[in-house]
Amino acid sequence: MMRRLYLSSTVLFWLAVLAFALAPLWWDEAPRAQERSAPQQRVLTLAEVARHASAGDCWMVIDGQVYDFTPYVAKHPAEPSILLAWCGKEASEAYRTKTRGRPHSPYADSLLPTYRIGPLVTAR
Repeated sequence: MMRRLYLSSTVLFWLAVLAFALAPLWWDEAPRAQERSAPQQRVLTLAEVARHASAGDCWMVIDGQVYDFTPYVAKHPAEPSILLAWCGKEASEAYRTKTRGRPHSPYADSLLPTYRIGPLVTAR
């Protein structure tokens, strides 16, 4: 009985080692396949951003990236008017300085990816 337990445990151990050794071969291919088949991102221009300039539809450009802050407007800790003044506009400097010379918190920086739509495309 002990010999059978020892042998089966040894076989299972080496199968697990082999699976972990070969796992990167299987796992690495899946992200590459998704990247190849990923749809192209939208073309986001300042003209497109300008069409989203209200409390119910608020997009902004910050450091070359376009963000849809519509769901965040009500959650913003300051008065909504401060945030709404920048809807549909390039707001990098306003974001960096809070229009008062103070930077946003690291927490605010961590929220940005949540609302990112894509990169701003500039005219060529």
